[in-house]
Amino acid sequence: MEINGIAIDDTFAEAFPMKATRLVVTAHNETWAMHAAVAATGFATSVIACGCEAGIERHLDAAETPDGRPGVALLMFSMSGKELAKQVERRVGQCVLTCPTTAVYAGLADGEPIALGRNLRFFGDGWQISKMIGGVRYWRVPVMDGEFVAQETTPVVKAVGGGNLLILARDTDAALAAAEAAVATMRAVPGVILPFPGGVVRSGSKVGSRYKALPASTNEAFCPALTGLAAKTSLTPEVRCVMEIVIDGLTEADVTTATRAGMQAILERGAAAGVVRLSAGNYGGKLGPFHFHLRRIIAPEAAS
Repeated sequence: MEINGIAIDDTFAEAFPMKATRLVVTAHNETWAMHAAVAATGFATSVIACGCEAGIERHLDAAETPDGRPGVALLMFSMSGKELAKQVERRVGQCVLTCPTTAVYAGLADGEPIALGRNLRFFGDGWQISKMIGGVRYWRVPVMDGEFVAQETTPVVKAVGGGNLLILARDTDAALAAAEAAVATMRAVPGVILPFPGGVVRSGSKVGSRYKALPASTNEAFCPALTGLAAKTSLTPEVRCVMEIVIDGLTEADVTTATRAGMQAILERGAAAGVVRLSAGNYGGKLGPFHFHLRRIIAPEAAS
């Protein structure tokens, strides 16, 4: 399949089950809400080494938050509810509780509850108090600028991690420009995050390594410098740069919508912008049960 001169591989992105939660961080103004949000989602690109994958979902107007202040919605993903609970407590405790004027609330209505303010309240050293509002418990912890308010728990739901899109381009400028255009469109889709820096990863990986200590290693089939050297390559000579966009979503539909949006943004630019092909990473269906077929996503009728 080819659209606007860009080939779309007959392949699929293979994703896997994760657990996720949404947090709403509010503050005196948007600047301080963002400071907390950026800190809380730092070092959270991949569960391979970070413990969780996290990112800013969107900005929230005062009318959209529980306390009527500006806010930011965060999504956090991990491989288990237990690990996610640990990551939420550490990140909120170190990055939101510490940030001037902030409060934190659950951003999902249903799911398996994990601690949010339940344990962080002990920072109050006995001065903390709770309030029940509409059947929901909130903790008020005294701090030096007033009080830190935290909902007691946040729900955890089943989610999807590892959706991906590979951009194969003629050079670095073309690959980056295409990736930036796709990321801008994909980030407007609710329910998803793109956890890598700027939404893009250049070190796409495969499962396993020749070194036993590594659970993942470079995906040589998509490394231009190894064309002609590696036993297996997925690149043609004109491809000199590959960028990957990884997508985590609350639902399979969210990942599909984001993938379609990203592909459309790239395809609209056409082959003249330097993109040769669009592809995706998979392991023949052995890694995860969620398969996002690129051709079906971008042109369901043509691919059926």
